[in-house]
Amino acid sequence: MMTASPQPASLDHLPPARTAALRYVLRLADNALVLGQRNAEWCGHGPVLEEDIALANISLDLIGQARLLYGRAGELEGELTGLPRHEDDYAYWRAEREFRNWTLVELPHRGPLAGTASAARDYAVTIMRNFLYSALMVELWEALQSGSDDQLAAIAAKSVKEARYHLHHAAGWVVRLGDGTEASHARMQRALDHLLPYMNECFAEDPVETEAAAQGIGVATASLRAAWDATVAETLQAATLTLPPASSFVSTGKLGVHSEHMSYLLGEMQGLARAHPGAQW
Repeated sequence: MMTASPQPASLDHLPPARTAALRYVLRLADNALVLGQRNAEWCGHGPVLEEDIALANISLDLIGQARLLYGRAGELEGELTGLPRHEDDYAYWRAEREFRNWTLVELPHRGPLAGTASAARDYAVTIMRNFLYSALMVELWEALQSGSDDQLAAIAAKSVKEARYHLHHAAGWVVRLGDGTEASHARMQRALDHLLPYMNECFAEDPVETEAAAQGIGVATASLRAAWDATVAETLQAATLTLPPASSFVSTGKLGVHSEHMSYLLGEMQGLARAHPGAQW
């Protein structure tokens, strides 16, 4: 079912401490939805049938996580404004700058040297991104299970099981391709070099995360860095891949300032709903 979004009351007049939970939950939801949308682009185009099905299932897991999180966000927004919102409102009726996902998850399935936006997808980029993201989300979901928001903790308990499978799937392919042929190794190394700097945003603290962590609702991702580093290092060693030099680059998707790719992704995802506002089926 699709519905036109109610006009939300502005939250700008409220102190950040009151809106931190909502903004934090929306960030988690946006990450899951956007990566789910990206991975779904492989449906019908996977390199082999099993991978086509695997990525479709991973996408469904991520979109399922987003639905649960948007549901919780709608309740939190209702408590603040008296106007609860539906999951469709968040997915289909927000503008680009209202999405607060990490830039990592919105990037296309190709490296920076692939040419135009119509360049062929590179499965190495898809796998490496899923690996880097899932390695962090396993740690984050595990930590959120003990948070003070019971509903978010319950979502985390369900999501961590899915994230462990996503990590297992991606890590297996990182090793298989990284320690495979000369060509597959080179493509995985290029994907790692391209994507790793975008992880800096995931670990960068900001007022929303700091306040959510202070309230016991969220987790400062910087505190998960050591565990994430260990998982990544172990897998990359088995894959004979080399960590690129550290980068000072920090992307800004979680602040609402996205890459040039985000508008195209939203156009694809939101087009049907916006072409037929209020439609139900």
